[in-house]
Amino acid sequence: MTRYLSTLLDDYLRPVILTRLGIHFEQKTDFKSIEKIPFPDFSGFEEPLALFFEHEKLSFDEIICLLIALVPHLKPDFFDNVIHAFFDQPTDFYLIGGVRGKQFRGFIPTAETVLFVLAGDQLEKRLEVQQLFGEDHFFARKRILWLEDAPAGEPAMSGKIIMSPEYTDSLTTGKISRPRFGIHFPARLIETEREWKDLVLNEHTMQQLGDLQNWVLHGNTLLKDWNMKHMIKPGYRVLFYGSPGTGKTLAATLLGKYTERDVYKIDLSTVVSKFIGETEKNLSNLFTTAESHEWILFFDEADALFGKRTGVRDAHDKYANQEVSYLLQRVETYPGLVILASNFRDNMDEAFIRRFQSVIYFPKPHSDERLKIWQNTLPSQLTLDKSVTLKNIAAQYELTGSNIINIVQQVCLKALAAEQTSISHALITESIRKELAKEGKML
Repeated sequence: MTRYLSTLLDDYLRPVILTRLGIHFEQKTDFKSIEKIPFPDFSGFEEPLALFFEHEKLSFDEIICLLIALVPHLKPDFFDNVIHAFFDQPTDFYLIGGVRGKQFRGFIPTAETVLFVLAGDQLEKRLEVQQLFGEDHFFARKRILWLEDAPAGEPAMSGKIIMSPEYTDSLTTGKISRPRFGIHFPARLIETEREWKDLVLNEHTMQQLGDLQNWVLHGNTLLKDWNMKHMIKPGYRVLFYGSPGTGKTLAATLLGKYTERDVYKIDLSTVVSKFIGETEKNLSNLFTTAESHEWILFFDEADALFGKRTGVRDAHDKYANQEVSYLLQRVETYPGLVILASNFRDNMDEAFIRRFQSVIYFPKPHSDERLKIWQNTLPSQLTLDKSVTLKNIAAQYELTGSNIINIVQQVCLKALAAEQTSISHALITESIRKELAKEGKML
């Protein structure tokens, strides 16, 4: 831990908590109120947390709340030591809230911890401090910290304070981490080093993709600055459909690249959890985080969940349908771009499709388009011998862009292994045969 962070906790937050305890138990304290405790002078410090305080112009209450939320990630024994120092013995002081974790045995602060430190038993101040955990506060809007739902029947302020792993890292180390894929976050970042020129599609489809790019770049201006929000729903939903390998995923990643938005691919196999109730919590976390970062969400093979509804056969189907209904609702209300991809439009629920702003078809490439893909894909280090005519190959073999990339990869590896820079017609056709065989087709 840096000297800056250590000083903030030991020379600032610790006296704040001890002063609150002293005031509560009517003991003599060095300061009449916690607000009187001087904030350490860190002029000139380039620490991430110091820069964050300055940039966001945090209030006293917000600073204390954020520090309390960070404590378990920095000094697990901090609260136990402070309480021990005041009472001169280990004890659980219920008014300061807090819980113990399943694996983490240290003190995990709850909202009640923040309420006690900032407000003590002053009811009006406690109600004011509760706003730090409201949905409209920038802590929640930016997904910096939030409250875990309290157990049923218990006060909302007894919920644990959850600190965003991303902000925990960025505020303490200056490094921005991305969410880790797993059952609690069923999405992966997808990126590409390719360019729009590498996506070979017909003019109509490219024009539709251009319309999507325009929405991502200018949608907020249309809604807010042009005051269209009372007529146009926030968010944009689009269906990509077409055979595998026709460019649906590449188009999604290129939209992200050229609009400077992260694109996250949702793993639908982990969406409907076997633990009833967990799915909604995980999806809520995903969509709330995505909204705060303006991510593009990409659902591949979407007909697995968004397809035509079937009857309920058992309890699992009943709960699965409930989870899918929740997902549909979040997709419909997401204020950013949501892309659903399917091989066949007919597999999708028509009532759901009607709520989309766009439906974009990705056809298999025609011969001229296949020729362009061949030309774009073959590396300049290779030459074609006289037996190879790409135009004829493009016309003869109905391949997708993905097929052609796989074939070129095989051709290149064989050329490298043979220490050759020229490739023959026989080598290309043999690689085509193997690629088609994967799909159960014969040359």
